[in-house]
Amino acid sequence: MTAATLLPEDQKLQELEEKFDPEMRFRPTMPPATQIVKWLLIALSAFHYYTAGFGLLQEITHRGVHLAFVLGMIFLVFAFSPSSAERSIKSSLLNPGGVPLVDWLLAGACAVSVLYIPYVFDDLMFRVGNPSNMDVIMGSILFISLLEATRRSMGWPLPIIAIGFTVYALLGPYFPGLLKHAGANWSMMINHQYLTSQGIYGVAVGVVATYVFHFVLFGVMATRIGLGQLFLDVASTVAGRYAGGPAKVSVFGSALFGMLSGSSVANAVTVGSLTIPAMIRVGYKKHFAAAVEAASSTGGQITPPVLGAAAFLMIEFLNVPYQTIIAASVVPAFMHFFGVFMQVHFEAKRYGLRGLTEEEMPRLRESLQMRWPTLIPLALLISILVSGRTPYLAAFVGISSCAIVGMTTRVSGNQLKNWALLLVMHVILMTIAFSDFGNENSTIKMVLFVVAVLTGAVAYIWGGVRGRIEPHVLVEALETGAKYALAVGAAAATVGIVIGVVTLTGVGFKISYIITQAAQSISAVMGGVIPSDWMSLNTLTLLAALIMTGLVCVLMGCGVPTTATYIIMVTVAAPTLVGLGVEPLVAHFFVFYYGVLADITPPVALAAYAAAGMAGSDPFKTGNTAFRLGLAKALVPFVFVFSPSLLLVAKGFTWESFIITFTGCIFGITLMAASLSKFMFVEMKRWEQLSCLFAALLMIAPSLTASLVGVAMVIPMFINQWRRSKINETQTIREST
Repeated sequence: MTAATLLPEDQKLQELEEKFDPEMRFRPTMPPATQIVKWLLIALSAFHYYTAGFGLLQEITHRGVHLAFVLGMIFLVFAFSPSSAERSIKSSLLNPGGVPLVDWLLAGACAVSVLYIPYVFDDLMFRVGNPSNMDVIMGSILFISLLEATRRSMGWPLPIIAIGFTVYALLGPYFPGLLKHAGANWSMMINHQYLTSQGIYGVAVGVVATYVFHFVLFGVMATRIGLGQLFLDVASTVAGRYAGGPAKVSVFGSALFGMLSGSSVANAVTVGSLTIPAMIRVGYKKHFAAAVEAASSTGGQITPPVLGAAAFLMIEFLNVPYQTIIAASVVPAFMHFFGVFMQVHFEAKRYGLRGLTEEEMPRLRESLQMRWPTLIPLALLISILVSGRTPYLAAFVGISSCAIVGMTTRVSGNQLKNWALLLVMHVILMTIAFSDFGNENSTIKMVLFVVAVLTGAVAYIWGGVRGRIEPHVLVEALETGAKYALAVGAAAATVGIVIGVVTLTGVGFKISYIITQAAQSISAVMGGVIPSDWMSLNTLTLLAALIMTGLVCVLMGCGVPTTATYIIMVTVAAPTLVGLGVEPLVAHFFVFYYGVLADITPPVALAAYAAAGMAGSDPFKTGNTAFRLGLAKALVPFVFVFSPSLLLVAKGFTWESFIITFTGCIFGITLMAASLSKFMFVEMKRWEQLSCLFAALLMIAPSLTASLVGVAMVIPMFINQWRRSKINETQTIREST
C-alpha cells in the first residue's frame, strides 16, 4: 500500500510500525521501480497461494523459488540505510526508480545464486563433500548477500550472531577447552551451508516457504475485510463498561486480534491506535497505557489458532500435528492475558478509573450486522486445522474465503444480497480443497478455480455485484502480505547458518554439557541451603538450567525476531532441558515463550517502544512496566515444565494434576497481580504486599502442598484487606450523609 492510498490515520500507523520495527522500514520508490517491485511482490504471494491450494513443488525447488524471490526483493524494498533511502529517492541512470543500480545487481546475483541449487539438483549428491569452484563461488555470493539482506530487513543483531558462529566454525582449533574443534576451511563451510539441507536451505526456510508466508497473507486479508475491527468492537462491548474499561478492551482486543497477527509490533500499533488514547482519556498514566498495550500485544504470538511463525517450526522439529500445538498453547496463552487483565483491574480500582460510557462504546449489534460474514474465513480456517489437514491448505481456504466474503458481502444494508454467489463460490472452494479427482486431480481443480474466478468477474463486471472491498484492495493485500513476510524469510535463512555451524562442529552438545555442569554446580550450592525434602537435587539442577536458558533467550531476543531466537535456542539449549528429563514439547514451549518475552524486555523491547511512541511516554519506563504486566508469561513456563499437564496434550496428562495446577495458577497470578499493583480491596501495606507475593509464588508452584501453604499464608492479609475496605465504606457512607 502506498502512502497515496492510505487514510491519514492509516499512514500514521504505518509510520509508527516503520519507526519501531525494522521489518517494516520499506524504501520509497519511483516508476518504473515502483511497478516492478509491486508486481514481483504480487507474484511471490500468488506463487505461495497457488502451491498451497494445488500442490507444493519439489522441496528444494519450492524453497529455492521462495528464497530467490524473498532475498532478491529485500534489496529492492529495503535501502542500505534509512539515510540512503532518503538520498536515493530521485531517479537517474545509476539510480533507476529510486533504487541504486548496485541494489538491482545484488538482487539479481542473490536470486541466481539461490536458484543455482535447484538447477544442479540432479547432480547435487555427487557435489556434496566435493564442491566445484562454481559451487563455492555461488555459495559465497549467497552467504554474503544473505547476511546483508538480513541486516537491511531487521538490523545487525542476527547477522552478528551468524558471523560469530561462522568465525567459530573457521577458527575451531584456536578456541580453548571444550569449545575447541578441528575447524573447517571456507570450502568445507560453503559445502555444508550451501549444498546440504543442514544449512541455508534447511528446515527454517522450508517452514516459512510452506506455512508462515501463507498465514501472514491470511492475516493481512482478514484485516482488510474488517475482521480485526469486529474483534475490537466485541472486546469493547464485553469489557469496556467496567472499571478501567479501555485497558481491559486492550487485553481482550489484543487476544482476539492476536488470532490473526503473529507480530507483536503490528498488534500494538493496530489495537493501540484505539485503546491507548482511550486509556489516557479515562485517567491511566501514559507509560502504563502504552505498557498495557505492549504486554497484551506480545500475546499475539502465543494465541491460537495462528500463533507466530515459531509454532509452524515446532511442527517440523517435533513432528507433531498442528492441532497438538494449538491445544498445548491454549492454557498458557490464557494465563498470560489473565495476568495482564488482573493487574489492569487492580490498577483501575486503586485509582478509581471509570469505564467507557455508552456513547464511547461501539454498538455491537450494528457491528455484527455489518461484519459477521468476516467470521466465515476464520471459522473455515480453524475447522480445517482441527480436522488434521495441512496448515497451508487451511491458509489457502482462509485466504480464498476472505476474497469471496470481501467481494460478495456488503458493509451495510442486506448483508447477504449476493448469498447465492457467496454460497456457490464457497462450494467450489471446498470442492477444490477436499476432493480427490484421481489422475486428473490438478487439472480438474484448476478448472474449478478458473470457473470460480470467472464467475466472480462476470458478477462484478456485468452483474453489478459489489462487496465491502474493491478488487484493487485484494491486489494491495497480496503486495503487503509479501512485504511483511520478507524479513522473516531472510531471518529463517540466516538462522540456517547458525544451525549449519552447530551440525558441522557439534557445538550444540558442548553447550548443553556446559549448561548442565553449571546447573549442577549451582544446585549443589543451593542444596546446602534448601532441605532435600523440599526440593531434590535433580529438581534444583533443572530449575537452575531453566533460569539460565530463560535468561539467554531474553538476552538473545533483544533485537532478534522471536522465530530466530526460537530456532537458535532449540538447537543449542532445548537438548539440555530434554537431557534433564523435560519432554521435548514442553522444552520447545519454554524456549518459545521466553523468546516472545524479549519483545517487552528492555533494553530492546520493540513492542513496548512502538506503544510508547503512540502514547508519547518514556520508552524505557514503558518497557519496565510492560515486563511487570507480562510477568505471568515469565512464570507460567516454569509451571508447565514441572507440571506438563498444563499443556493439555503433554505426556502424563491427568485431570487431577491439571486442576490442581490450573487452580493454583489462577489464584497465584491474581495474588501476584494484587501485590505488584499494591492493591486488592484497599491500598496494601508493605507486609501485605510481601505476604501476597510469597503466597502467590507458592500457589503458582505445581504442588498441592505448596498451594495450601500459600492459602494459609495469605488468609491474614485477605482478612485485613477486607476489614479495612469495610471501614472505608462505612466512612464514605457517613461522609455522604
